[in-house]
Amino acid sequence: MALANQLALDDRAQWLKQYYFLRAAFSVAWVVAAFAVASSSPVIAGVLLVLYPAGDAAANLVDALRSGGLSQNRTQALNVLVSLATTVAVTVALQMSMNGVLGVFGVWAIFAGLLQLGTAIRRWTSFGAQWAMVLSGGQSALAGGFFIFQAATPAVPSIADVAGYAAVGALYFLVSAVWLTVSDWRARRMQQG
Repeated sequence: MALANQLALDDRAQWLKQYYFLRAAFSVAWVVAAFAVASSSPVIAGVLLVLYPAGDAAANLVDALRSGGLSQNRTQALNVLVSLATTVAVTVALQMSMNGVLGVFGVWAIFAGLLQLGTAIRRWTSFGAQWAMVLSGGQSALAGGFFIFQAATPAVPSIADVAGYAAVGALYFLVSAVWLTVSDWRARRMQQG
């Protein structure tokens, strides 16, 4: 039974590395598209702004399902709901103003960040190397507050404001993936040596 539990944990750890690499790649691609294409096309910018929280919802859903299901991963289950609601709210806010869109992203960044923080703390004992996800969740919540403040100013924001946030998120996911990979490599070397 202990061997079966260890194999399941190893499988989940392998998935977590892949998941973090995939999240980093998605965010990098989104940031590149935001800077390269979206600045010249409001329609593409709008699609990207809707796609970002929708992608987060899908990623959290897949990760929760691969990690024991939604009932065992309540923070991610809530994150799926929050990100889906944000997707709808961004779609509506795009019809009004970019300030509204940034305000919606601010509220989402706070909730999603706190839920990511909760997920990272829960995973820390099983997988370790969650410090970057803890920092990411905390920083996301702080960035959300800044977005809300910025949305209330007369200056009109752009997708670049969100792209900076996404770029930092990509960095945290990449650091987590690399950290888990190196930790796994070290553990295997110690077992062999």
